[in-house]
Amino acid sequence: MILSSIVKALRQIGDQRFRQVLLLGIGLSVLFLVGATLGVFTLINWSFGPEASLPLIGPVSWASDVMSWASVLAMLVLSVFLMMPVASAIISLFLERVVQAVEDRHYPNLPVVTGIPLGQALFDMLNFLLVLLAANLVALLLYALFFPVAPFIFWGMNGFLLGREYFQLVATRRLGWAEAKALRKRHTGKIWLAGTLVAVPLSMPLVNLVIPILAVATFTHLFHQLSPVPSD
Repeated sequence: MILSSIVKALRQIGDQRFRQVLLLGIGLSVLFLVGATLGVFTLINWSFGPEASLPLIGPVSWASDVMSWASVLAMLVLSVFLMMPVASAIISLFLERVVQAVEDRHYPNLPVVTGIPLGQALFDMLNFLLVLLAANLVALLLYALFFPVAPFIFWGMNGFLLGREYFQLVATRRLGWAEAKALRKRHTGKIWLAGTLVAVPLSMPLVNLVIPILAVATFTHLFHQLSPVPSD
């Protein structure tokens, strides 16, 4: 069931709507990270002011510049790790397009759905973004402490988070939030395993940006296998 869902998703990866969502996700992710970097730079520059006082040295005028540019460098390094979770969360905002593309091709006789309201989609995206960022930042410490098994921690954690969020959103379109949550809990093991298998390529730069779309398509197929929706 899981492997067939992944294979079907892979076969549709060239879909035009998939590409549109990918470009939107990457573009908005870059804008988000650039905005965050500028925000941190401005905040530190404002906090230190034109001069800062250092112990045993006294007032210095260059400390603010050093701290500001150091913050930019730190944000650029962090962006390497944060690009994937940010893109994953932002792509969830356009999940409807990917799911509809899958259903149009593989389940053409399904009843029409109204989709998730924009306000709810924005709330879900922001909530997912915060969870992903927090989890991946905490995971940096775990990677250092348990270096030999760091890849398994990365795959398992992101697989769980992607599966939990994307399956819930896909199922909510047709079942409503409460019923979708109950279905997700009944099949937690399958969803986590599917998410982990999809998350393995997340370790590969650039390829990892396609994974959120592949995950949405995979969980769309998995949902329809776990809870078939009657056709019109």
